[in-house]
Amino acid sequence: MVPIDEVLYFEAADKYVRVVTSKREHLVRSSLRELLQRLDPQRFWQIHRGAVVQCDAIASAQRDESGKLTLTLRERPDHLVVSRLYADRFRGM
Repeated sequence: MVPIDEVLYFEAADKYVRVVTSKREHLVRSSLRELLQRLDPQRFWQIHRGAVVQCDAIASAQRDESGKLTLTLRERPDHLVVSRLYADRFRGM
């Protein structure tokens, strides 16, 4: 079990979900849809149909010339792409 406070983001991976923390990655046999129902929507934001990020883990949000929005995380070098459907949440960043 991974403490929810350590989770930076969840990412769909076939029949599994990758649970990413600052130091490790884990696979759980569950769907992202099932996980979303159990997560606090104030703390965990869906940014893509296959990705959910902990809002406190976001260091910055940058938009490129084509309008694509990419998130940089605080404790990992990963960059997460935000789909257009969820981009409105980051308008103020």
